[in-house]
Amino acid sequence: MSAVSTPSAAAVDDRVAARSRSVRALRRPEIGALLGAVAVCVFFLIVASSFREVANVGTILYGAATIGIMAVPVALLMVGGEFDLSAGVAVTSAGLAAALLGWYFNFNVWVAVLLALLISLAIGWFNGTLLNRTGLPSFLVTLGTFFILQGVNLGMTRVVTGNVASKSISDMQGFESAQNVFAWEGSIGSVEIKAPIVYWLIITAVAAVVLLKTRFGNWIFAVGGDSDAARAVGVPVHGVRIVLYMFVGFCAWLSGMHLLFAFNTVQSGDGVGNEFIFIIAAVVGGCLLTGGYGSAIGASIGALIFSMTELGINYAGWNPDWFKTFLGAMLVLATLVNLWVKRKADAR
Repeated sequence: MSAVSTPSAAAVDDRVAARSRSVRALRRPEIGALLGAVAVCVFFLIVASSFREVANVGTILYGAATIGIMAVPVALLMVGGEFDLSAGVAVTSAGLAAALLGWYFNFNVWVAVLLALLISLAIGWFNGTLLNRTGLPSFLVTLGTFFILQGVNLGMTRVVTGNVASKSISDMQGFESAQNVFAWEGSIGSVEIKAPIVYWLIITAVAAVVLLKTRFGNWIFAVGGDSDAARAVGVPVHGVRIVLYMFVGFCAWLSGMHLLFAFNTVQSGDGVGNEFIFIIAAVVGGCLLTGGYGSAIGASIGALIFSMTELGINYAGWNPDWFKTFLGAMLVLATLVNLWVKRKADAR
């Protein structure tokens, strides 16, 4: 009788054990959001006749895109273990920067657009660098940036225009070509397609590939899971954070340019409160508030759920006063479901 025995199935290392397709699917962060999106869609298809009109698909997608463009970078930041409470106001800052610089200095509009991009990236770099240098929670750092930007938006707009909104730059050189880039519109059949929808899909696809298929994506998960352990194995934690914050800045610039060129002017008080909508979309899409777990695709699905719910309530003719209550309940429920799904999947 041999003294060496064959390892039993139970002795196989759990880290390399094969898992069924159902378990692998359950482990995906966005699976809960996907089921939720289907449920919300079916529900409003039943209760709201306008929701069933094909022409309204474009409106729903546009609403989702205006949230999703920011929810995706915010989700990546949350996977990396951080928050950005200045994300909503940063969108307004980008639009105002381009409008005020272009109008005051009489620049070509494209010069103002590029300067606004530099400002947006600088805001992201500032958030990331301040976080790294001080070690303060990102909640406090970006809350400070939120108030700084809010004050600058109002103060600079009053100084330059004497009002709380930017001047129209629609008659300036370069406006038409910039509008064709940031605020174009088209249609597929009866469905109206606007520029943010395409940009939203591109950003989601790129972010998903980066997060799941690249070394940088692994670094994001590592930083969000345990930044000290990540640093110990050579992950450039500070660099990852700065890049993530600058990605938020880039998407804020893109959203701000659409805001400016779609409506010609920007109100200095816009954007306040939108940061919570972006975070809610990311959480509903599967991101954990504790970091190290989440999905870019899930964040986009979360944005779609938000848009379908908001428009579905209007299409159904219900009192929209209760929408925020519904939103808060959805956030708590999504957080609990995400935690439950993750624990069940990890236990298998």
